[in-house]
Amino acid sequence: MTVRDASAQAVSALRADRRLTATNAAVSRMILLTLVGLVAISVTRIASDKPALTSGGVLGAAINAGVPIMLAGLGGLWAERAGVVNIGLEGQMILGTYFAAYFGYKSGSPWMLIVGGLIGGLIGGVLHAIATVGFNVDQIISGVAINLLAPGIAKYLAGIYFTTDKALASGGGPTQSPKVDVFNAFDWHGADRWLDKLTAHHWFVVSDLAGGVDAIISSLNAFTLIALALVPITWFLMRRTAFGLRLRSCGENPTEAETLGVKVYTLKSTAVIVSGVLAGLAGAFLVNYTGVYHEGQTNGRGYIGLAAMIFGNWNPGGLVLGSGLFGYTDALQQQTTTATVHALLLLVAIMLALAGLWAFAQRRVAQGVVALVAAALVLVWYLTTDSIPAEFATYSPQIITLFVLAVASQRLRMPAADGLPWRRGQGA
Repeated sequence: MTVRDASAQAVSALRADRRLTATNAAVSRMILLTLVGLVAISVTRIASDKPALTSGGVLGAAINAGVPIMLAGLGGLWAERAGVVNIGLEGQMILGTYFAAYFGYKSGSPWMLIVGGLIGGLIGGVLHAIATVGFNVDQIISGVAINLLAPGIAKYLAGIYFTTDKALASGGGPTQSPKVDVFNAFDWHGADRWLDKLTAHHWFVVSDLAGGVDAIISSLNAFTLIALALVPITWFLMRRTAFGLRLRSCGENPTEAETLGVKVYTLKSTAVIVSGVLAGLAGAFLVNYTGVYHEGQTNGRGYIGLAAMIFGNWNPGGLVLGSGLFGYTDALQQQTTTATVHALLLLVAIMLALAGLWAFAQRRVAQGVVALVAAALVLVWYLTTDSIPAEFATYSPQIITLFVLAVASQRLRMPAADGLPWRRGQGA
């Protein structure tokens, strides 16, 4: 072995060690954040005397509400890592809901829900890729156009195919589909009953953890497992393959990537199409959860998915945390009373106080002071009121979205070329 070969192997080993260290650090941060969140929500449950905060029903609904947001966010991540903003996630989700219901209704198989969602999202992804990558149309305009066109397309097709005599007899109509077969949750042979008993004791952390496990096992089905598996698959493709390195280079510096032989157009188009497919799957998941397609079903989840992706700093792990947060607030306002949602104020105060203490530990004094002052104001609001307006509870997911993005904005780093138009040879 020559000295040059030995040096190359040493450099390669050093890089591998650094990647492993970075991965371990990221996993450790996620575990720590999860534990801190669990303790904070347990303290909130006990202090507010609102056991519904960590009940299996609410947490199960949070999983079902968070998964489509996560899938939409994954779609946004694929596109933006390649340098293309996909505002059209909402429209692609709408196409996914219609085609999932149509294929599911015609076939009678829940697996065809997935196929229909893939096709609907694929149509939206191809349209966005042709417009933005092929014709260099402004990415925001293209996305908004898809969001405007998709509801009309879905309503037009529903008016044709869901208003036949057979479909009407099965509950179909111009704004909704007939009932479709969905995936059933896995049978855990009564384990949920034991977890319910443990949750009913209201022990610190233990009962909350039992409620979380109960929610997971009662919500798991084949579709949920497929959706969750897409997170580590995306992480592996993005971070551990040459394909992912080339794709990310398109989002950082496409001109330099082109000089190194990277097929920028191909990778950008691929990423945008995958983005649409994932958004279509998010729409299919909504149909699987409710058993029907209906007009307005997505309810802005595509936009919230983008917010979750930004909260996660364009990384799959952070995206999951953001999706869980938004899904939880959505489930809480749907499954409980406004008095229970009021307890979120205490949780927000606790999290702000922890964020302020962390900022002081990092010697970011100004941020620490702002966070602690905000925590004090929210705590005063909680202590001086017994409930919150119903309108506030209804829009709590959107309000939490804006609040979290405002708090997290200081640490975000988007891909350098994200959203910028590019043409082959423009750096020559």
